[in-house]
Amino acid sequence: MVENLTVETFKEKVFDYVNKKEWEYSGDLPCIIDFYADWCGPCKTVAPILEELAKEYDGKLKIYKVNTEEQQELSAAFGIKSIPSLLFVPKDGAPQMAMGALPKDTFKSAFKDVLNVE
Repeated sequence: MVENLTVETFKEKVFDYVNKKEWEYSGDLPCIIDFYADWCGPCKTVAPILEELAKEYDGKLKIYKVNTEEQQELSAAFGIKSIPSLLFVPKDGAPQMAMGALPKDTFKSAFKDVLNVE
């Protein structure tokens, strides 16, 4: 299931960027975070793909969404300038950002290559 994050749930489930300077992922599974807006056409293209992937990869990774209109502090903290912006967060190591509406196959490749999830 795709879960929407607020500043508070982001700090709890992903990274407490207010109190920590060095990246330290809080989650127990790798995740992807979709920074989006309701009015964004490409974001609307990505949304059903992420819903499908959430079902296919249930128990292997988490898929989160951040509404950039409602969560402007989070968007600013991650320097989001264009949407959709997708943050791939492996269990260990640094996260990687991708921009734009990605096709399903590209997500699957990134899950394998960046998140070590198949």
